[in-house]
Amino acid sequence: MKKNVLHFLFATATAAHLAAAAGPIKLTVQAGTPGPQISPTMWGVFFEDINFGADGGLYAELVKNRSFEFPDPLMGWIKLSPSLAQGELSVQTDSPLNANNPHYLRLHSEGTAPFGISNEGFRGMGLLADETYDFSAQIRLVSGEPRLLIQLVGEDGTVLAEARLEDFSSSAWKKCTAMLKPDGQESKARLNVILENKGAVDLDMISLFPRHTWKDRPGGLRADMVQLLADFKPGFMRFPGGCIVEGSQLDRRYQWKNTIGPIEERKLLVNRWNYEFIHRPTPDYFQSFGLGFFEFFQLCEDIGSEPLPILNCGMACQFNSGELCPLDQLEPFIQDALDLVEFANGPADSPWGAKRAAMGHPEPFHLKMMGVGNEQWGPQYIERYARFAKALKAKYPEIMLVSASGPSPDDDRFKFLWSKLRELHADIVDEHCYANPSWFFNNTHRYDHYDRTGPKVFMGEYAAQSVAVVSVKNRNTLECALAEAAYMTGLERNADVVRMASYAPLFANAQAWQWTPDMIWVNSLQSFGTPNYYAQMLFSRNRGSVVLPVSCDSSATGGAAPSFFVSAARDDAAGEIIIKAVNASQESVEAAIDLEGVATVSRTAQTIILAGTKLSDQNTFEDPAKVSPKTSPLENVSPQFNYSFGPYSLTVLRIHAMEK
Repeated sequence: MKKNVLHFLFATATAAHLAAAAGPIKLTVQAGTPGPQISPTMWGVFFEDINFGADGGLYAELVKNRSFEFPDPLMGWIKLSPSLAQGELSVQTDSPLNANNPHYLRLHSEGTAPFGISNEGFRGMGLLADETYDFSAQIRLVSGEPRLLIQLVGEDGTVLAEARLEDFSSSAWKKCTAMLKPDGQESKARLNVILENKGAVDLDMISLFPRHTWKDRPGGLRADMVQLLADFKPGFMRFPGGCIVEGSQLDRRYQWKNTIGPIEERKLLVNRWNYEFIHRPTPDYFQSFGLGFFEFFQLCEDIGSEPLPILNCGMACQFNSGELCPLDQLEPFIQDALDLVEFANGPADSPWGAKRAAMGHPEPFHLKMMGVGNEQWGPQYIERYARFAKALKAKYPEIMLVSASGPSPDDDRFKFLWSKLRELHADIVDEHCYANPSWFFNNTHRYDHYDRTGPKVFMGEYAAQSVAVVSVKNRNTLECALAEAAYMTGLERNADVVRMASYAPLFANAQAWQWTPDMIWVNSLQSFGTPNYYAQMLFSRNRGSVVLPVSCDSSATGGAAPSFFVSAARDDAAGEIIIKAVNASQESVEAAIDLEGVATVSRTAQTIILAGTKLSDQNTFEDPAKVSPKTSPLENVSPQFNYSFGPYSLTVLRIHAMEK
């Protein structure tokens, strides 16, 4: 299609944005004049290990500091030593289980009374009554004939389950296991490991997992959290970040090769969110990498999402040290990127493909895209990106590369990077924006006039902030969700420019968060989607195949702030027209809908409505579905029909139609 025709199409396809109208508005969907295709990866999710998103979150391990590798090796553990107990515990490193995690605990008791240790978990262990939990530990006999008592205890000290272990090997480490089934529910349980008699043992990799994980994989992911992702039906999943990709300094960056292979050999790393915010310190925040790159790829495959890994480009976080890898030393960083493609896509007999196969996945993961850097800016980034792009495109020209445009959607850093990335013919440019709701309401036309022939856009991080960026008082309100949904109508209308978009951050542990708002909140037993989650989900599950131009007219705009926004698409597989409309006002919007170019429609359509009674509405652990979608039939539909869009709502209409 010629450029001037495209410009006309998007001029007519502009989302209606008007104040609450005094009378009915005419809403016209040009069903017979389809626009650009909508990418299958249009709506996705962005995972970063922030807010205890991995350890203490998606990764179902319940024991914190299971290998005693924290700088304070006993962080998370306390000594259990009644007054009559005579014993000692010490952290040692000689003859370890493996060199990557050399610390282990030696527990010695004289047998005068039970003596041991207790782990607090990640702000408490969540246990369900009659659920099965699998305990395991690497144990080596030191002396005597010790017997270990393994207990799950409630916050008040009540014993919920227990088991015993004995007959340990004196010559080698041995993995010992026990099954525990609590007889009560507890949100802040603890795990006790107690020597009941005289003797000494070495302990490492002390672990506790629910038997029921996602797909019941041993040592797997928390099932309820993954289910929320699966229900979302994301077109892609970006991982592992975010600022942890960069690290506050380069030796603390995320290195994917350290996150694969046997779990016990994955080397611990401090999480940069451990110390980032003085107002939300989390000194116990580390990355065990039990959730590593293999598990990320596997998760994407499970939920039908395209994987989008992001790799360090030789730059530490510019909000921290801004440390740079010299250009003449960049080769190892580039090689990591090349090797990742082979790990994901290479045959099982290739060097890195063999490592994937050894982990249980001989088939390739079909990686199609990769990010070079996270949120970098300046000429230093362009220099490094250009070298990555040259090497990757030479060997893997089919891999689409995502490049950075800095942390702001419109400052000088952003403009500089876009100009340079156009010159480099970049594939996809990652834009970020955290702002108040009004920014999103007022920027639904942002992409209407972007160059249709230049690099495509990934709106990789965005979220409306109810108070201010980084404010601890930000909340996941309905107003924020509607602002984001309004903005998404503009993303959808410009699907020939915008190929991908994801809200951020994804997960937050209610007892251990650093940043708010977040799309999904969890505690040790529960998880729930926010209004933002449901708004994102409605777009993802009702994506459509092609854009349909849509327009509104009204004589009642009155110069007021916009409050009504609409986009439309056609689902080719279902034969349906999909209308998405946001009404952020307190009044209903009456509309006369004209499906132009449609011959007949099914008389019954489907409505899916996300709404609340006030803009400040939120979901909570006590009322997790307060603002959630409601689906119902809509009767007496025709190519021209009237519909009332309720106040404070996101509405999806799905209409089965036949073109003229």
